[in-house]
Amino acid sequence: MSTALAPAVAMNENVQAGMLKNMVPDPGWFNGNQMKFKDWWRGIRLFLKSNRIMVILVCLRENIAGIYMQSKLNELDKEIRTQDWEDFVWEIKTTFSDKTKAANAEWKIKTFKQGKKNTIDFMIEFNTLAMKADTNELHAIFILKKNARQDIIKTILEYLPIAMPELLKE
Repeated sequence: MSTALAPAVAMNENVQAGMLKNMVPDPGWFNGNQMKFKDWWRGIRLFLKSNRIMVILVCLRENIAGIYMQSKLNELDKEIRTQDWEDFVWEIKTTFSDKTKAANAEWKIKTFKQGKKNTIDFMIEFNTLAMKADTNELHAIFILKKNARQDIIKTILEYLPIAMPELLKE
């Protein structure tokens, strides 16, 4: 890039950064409160721009979040390669997510019966609970077979093998 264009490019980057700052609110600091993690995580995902892991680590402060940040920085200083984004997301979600919500959803989905509910309404609520409980596809189908009305299950199982749904979404 020529030196004549450098000021214009720098100004353009500053304008873009200012626009981004105005469009995406600062998620603020996270102190380890599990009840606030979900909202904070949603905000931080929108806030990310360049080095995603470092941006998140900078926003972790106080209490357990600060301790986690410091240990993660020490770990990253020792590593030759950078950490994989998916691994980091899994690690931070596992560390700070409110585990009681997933456990409650798991209990609800296991005890959730269709009864006289309309099948569509039952399926919408069932899918919502399955997502909240972070239930895998096979387990969700097992629970669905157990908790949906038996006449509905029998009708589905009577399909020809080629037409039988294999996934929960089907």
